[in-house]
Amino acid sequence: MQTVREIAEAIVDREGGFVNDPDDPGGATNFGVTIHTMRRLGLDLTGDGIVGVQDVRALSRDQAVDIFIKHYFERPRIAEMPVELQPSLFDMYVNAGANAVKILQRLLRDMGYQVTVDGAIGPQTLAAVLHAASPDAIVLRDAYGVARRNYYFRLADARVASRKYARTRAGGKGGWIKRAEEFISACYHMSDSEFSERVSAWA
Repeated sequence: MQTVREIAEAIVDREGGFVNDPDDPGGATNFGVTIHTMRRLGLDLTGDGIVGVQDVRALSRDQAVDIFIKHYFERPRIAEMPVELQPSLFDMYVNAGANAVKILQRLLRDMGYQVTVDGAIGPQTLAAVLHAASPDAIVLRDAYGVARRNYYFRLADARVASRKYARTRAGGKGGWIKRAEEFISACYHMSDSEFSERVSAWA
């Protein structure tokens, strides 16, 4: 079983180094930590009184891991989720913030649980997750991974500029889709033909 630090380190490796993609609403990012997060946390690493792009560049890998553990795992209470679900939910929280929890809450509602879709893990959501994860939490993990993949598809359906994250230039699965499928059983991975059919309406 992976430790939370090992999961966080894997997320950092997945996110990569410094990027400042104009098509990414997150803005300048390093190891997955956005400039918005650094401003929220007041991380003026250059000491010039302003949290800007140079501070993002100055962020170390270890600092990113620590930020993820404290602010994206412990604070949102992902640590209280079933261990089978934690890696995917943690990874998605880094990628999409509270939307990661909203995806889970919508899934729980589809399963018949009365939970509020508010992006916060409280007693109601915790109780529903623990019940839904019994007796086999892998089933819930896979269902969440598929819901997560569908979330990415919907983003790309609605925003042309985001399609490059879901589909490569060669027409194969993009980073978003591969990332979601990394956490689900192989039998639920889309085949190349299924993927091509799903994105066929995109220009």
